[in-house]
Amino acid sequence: MIDIRKSGVLLGLLGLFGIAALPRPAGAESVADFYKGKTVTIYCGYTPGGTYDAIARLLSRYIGAHLPGAPAFIVKNMPGSGSLKAVLYLYEVAPKDGTALGVVTRTYPTEPVFNASKPKYDPSKFEPIGSTSSEVSVGVTWHTSPIKTFADLMKREATVGATSVSDDIGRHPLIAKNLTGAKIKLVLGYPGGNEITTALEKGEVDARFGWSWGSVKSRSKSWLDEKKINILIQEGMAKAPDLPNVPFIMDYAKTDLDRAALEFLFAPQAAAWPLLAPPGMPKDRVAALRAAYKATMKDPGFLAAAQKLRIDIEPITGEEMEKLNARIAKADGKVVARAKALTAAR
Repeated sequence: MIDIRKSGVLLGLLGLFGIAALPRPAGAESVADFYKGKTVTIYCGYTPGGTYDAIARLLSRYIGAHLPGAPAFIVKNMPGSGSLKAVLYLYEVAPKDGTALGVVTRTYPTEPVFNASKPKYDPSKFEPIGSTSSEVSVGVTWHTSPIKTFADLMKREATVGATSVSDDIGRHPLIAKNLTGAKIKLVLGYPGGNEITTALEKGEVDARFGWSWGSVKSRSKSWLDEKKINILIQEGMAKAPDLPNVPFIMDYAKTDLDRAALEFLFAPQAAAWPLLAPPGMPKDRVAALRAAYKATMKDPGFLAAAQKLRIDIEPITGEEMEKLNARIAKADGKVVARAKALTAAR
C-alpha cells in the first residue's frame, strides 16, 4: 500500500522554511500585494449539491482570511466528462497567476493513462494545494431493489448510473464487473452524482457505485438512518472502520498483479477532494496557498461549519499529494496494463 503520510511533516517544514529563505528579487510584487483586492475563482468539476461542490463552497468561505492580501473567493461549477472539462480548463485556459483554482476529480493523477485519445495533460504540472480527507467508496442499491447484496450481482444484472468512465462513478463499477464477474450494465451521461442519486431514488437505475462513503454519511444520512439503501461493496485502499461486514474489493484480488493494479486504481482516494492550482504559478503564491489551506483546516469556524455539513476533516497537505502523485507516475507497466483491463468497458 502507499503510505502518503511518511515524512509529510518534514516536507511541509522544508517547503515553508525553504521558500521563506529565498530572497525576493528587487521590485517583485509580494503575495499580499498581488492578492489585495483580487477575487479568486474555485472551479468545481461537478454540479451543485454534491460533496465536491459543498467542499469547494466551504473552502471559499474561509481560506481567503488566511491568505496574504485577504482576497475574495467565489465558486463556479464546470461539470463535464466526469470533471475532465474543469481539469483541462485549469491546465490550458485558466490564468496561471493564483486567481484560478479547482476542486476536481480525485482521479486526475491517473486519468491520462486511461484516455489516450482525449486531450492530454501532465498531472505532475499541477500544483496540489490540499485535500480535506481520504475516502473509501461504496456501491449501493435502493431498498426496493431485489439486489440486496454483492452476491446478488453474480446472479442478476443491475443498471448502474454514471457520469462517464473517466471518474470513480463510472470506473468503480467496471472494476467490480471485470474483477469478480458481477453482472453490471453502465448507464452513462448523468452530469453529476446528485443526478444519479435522484435516478436511483426514482428507479431509473438500480445502483450507484464509486460513491464516497463520507459523502453518503454527510449528504444522505437520512437514507442510512431509514435503511433506504443497501450497501453492496466497499472499494478503496483500506476498509472503512464503520463498515466491518461489507465486502471489500481487495479481497477479490486473485493475484499479486491484481492487488497492485487495484492499489494503483484506488491510490487517488488518499487525496479524495483535491484543491489544485494550474501549472506555471509563481512558487511563492503556491506556498502561500498551501499555508492558507493548512491554516483553514484548523480554523474553528471552518471546522464547525464542516461538522454541521457532516464533512470529515482529516487533511492531506499539498506536499503529501505531490509525493503520492510521484509514486503513481512510477507505476510498473504491467500494473498499469492490468489496471486498464480492469476498467475496460466491454
